Amino acid sequence: MNVHRVAVLLGGRSAEREVSLVSGKACAKALRERGHDVLEIDPRDGVAEMVSALQPKPDVVFNALHGHWGEDGCVQGLLELLDIPYTHSGVLASALAMDKGVAKKSFVAAGLPVAESIIASRAEVLAGDVMPRPYVVKPVAEGSSVGVEIIMPGANSLVLDEERWPYGDKVMVERFVPGRELTVAVMGERPLSVTEIRPRQGFYDYTAKYTDGKADHLLPAPLENGLTEKVMEMALAAHRALGCRGVSRADFRFDEDLGEDGLIILEVNTQPGMTPLSLVPEQAAHVGIPFGELVEWIVEEALCRA
Repeated sequence: MNVHRVAVLLGGRSAEREVSLVSGKACAKALRERGHDVLEIDPRDGVAEMVSALQPKPDVVFNALHGHWGEDGCVQGLLELLDIPYTHSGVLASALAMDKGVAKKSFVAAGLPVAESIIASRAEVLAGDVMPRPYVVKPVAEGSSVGVEIIMPGANSLVLDEERWPYGDKVMVERFVPGRELTVAVMGERPLSVTEIRPRQGFYDYTAKYTDGKADHLLPAPLENGLTEKVMEMALAAHRALGCRGVSRADFRFDEDLGEDGLIILEVNTQPGMTPLSLVPEQAAHVGIPFGELVEWIVEEALCRA
């Protein structure tokens, strides 16, 4: 591969800023070790500063931003206007995946099973249960399980004041699906493997995702014959349904008591984490793709699209 000038976007202003910093620095380090000229840009201060930092234009932008603005189609649109190739999914796929309600409609249209859910206002949720418990409350457009709460029978009332719920007026309320947490990384058109995630306590929330020792990753997931292939096929179908590019990661729940009918897709992440504890690099290593090679492939794939 030729040496390229790569601008890595990291940090940003979303609730996932700290994770993005770790992801971006890991990717920048890997690209430097493979001989590329790497510039790190933290667009925390706004668009004008980022545009200025992108002059002269790099060959490609490695987008390691997570959450709002970096993962929802906004920065992708800006890079399109600047005519700079960038990694991961494009404007539309990024926007579709970030909006959980819209993404679910895309999954249903593709024949993929999802949990029953409704989009309600914060006032409606605070007024009382909008569906029978247990259910899950989620921000409509956040990642990394930010703001997610599981409401079990007998639990205290929700606290959704502006200080504790800075995620807007709309809330997704989703039927709670018991069982196992599964995830699949898709690299191009290739599902890599299936990981089962077992939090050591509670559920796989933001802390469990990014704190060493808070969750166990079983890779490959210990599944019955045929189920591994089914989960991987569903992940690829979701990747295609949203129009994703590069690398994505699909998350599932599996209720063993219902057999294959207990498998549902939760969401697709178009900018999966690339931290030392992240699932995509772990699956890539499992199938023989070291971290540096994975990162370089993401850059090359973006350049090929351009």
